[in-house]
Amino acid sequence: MGPMDDAGYMGVALELAREAATLDEVPVGAVVVLDGEIVGRGFNQPIGRHDPTAHAEVMALRDAAARIGNYRLPGCTLYVTLEPCAMCIGAIFHARIGRVVFGARDPKTGAAGSVIDLFAEERLNHHAEIAGGVRAEECGALLSAFFAARRQKSEVA
Repeated sequence: MGPMDDAGYMGVALELAREAATLDEVPVGAVVVLDGEIVGRGFNQPIGRHDPTAHAEVMALRDAAARIGNYRLPGCTLYVTLEPCAMCIGAIFHARIGRVVFGARDPKTGAAGSVIDLFAEERLNHHAEIAGGVRAEECGALLSAFFAARRQKSEVA
C-alpha cells in the first residue's frame, strides 16, 4: 500500500479504534507514519492490559520504536482518532514526533487545545506541528456510540 493522505491514515486509525471497541475498550486508534509507511499501530488497551498508560498513542509509539529500533521517532507523523491527553503528549515529545494529526477534540482531557495546549507551551523543549479535526465527525461518532451503548448496558443491569 502506497502513501495516503491524512484522511487515509486516519481511516486506518479508525479501524484500530473499532478493534478497541470490540474489546470493550474506549475506541481510540493511532498509527505512526514514516516516509509514507505505517511503522506503528495501536489502540486503547488500558483495561485489558491493566495498564493506565496503554492509550492508543503510547501503544503506537511503542510499536514504531520497536520496529525502527530507536525510542526517538523524528520525521514521523502520529495519527490518532482523539485529541491526545497530557500523558500522551509527553510521550509524543519524548519520541520527538514531528507532526500530530488528530480527529475529534476531547473537551475533558484534550491537551492540544481543548483543556490546555501543551504544543503551544514555549518552555517545553520539543514542539510538533499539530493538525486537528481530520475525519472528526466519524471519530466523534464512534466514541459517542460506544458511550451510549455503555450507558444503555448499565441502565439495563
